[in-house]
Amino acid sequence: MDGALGAAGNDRSGYRHGKARRRRRANRGLELLGGGSILTGLVLGAIGAFVIERKFTEASAFAAAGAVLTFLRFMHGESIGVAVTPTVAVAYAIVAGFLYALVRYPEFISVEIAPPEGGDRTSG
Repeated sequence: MDGALGAAGNDRSGYRHGKARRRRRANRGLELLGGGSILTGLVLGAIGAFVIERKFTEASAFAAAGAVLTFLRFMHGESIGVAVTPTVAVAYAIVAGFLYALVRYPEFISVEIAPPEGGDRTSG
């Protein structure tokens, strides 16, 4: 993440001099995503793939696993500890609950696609 922030012109060198206080707060989220990036990429990628395939039970399970791994600091951190970033773990838990609610209440995800107006455009 340091390389990406540096390429964007938001490196940490200005933080020591106190001239980039607003950027520091904005980049804190990027730093949280950068720690444990291998597991983070796997979990977020799996959640995204299962949502695209409408397999919300599996996506919910991966979000719950992300909550546990984040709470134990295997994801979104540079060191292992317990409850170092609980807000990120709670965010994963909320996403897991939302995805599981989509399974329990399928009327929220039913989508009907109307045929295009003007009839069938494939016929000559």
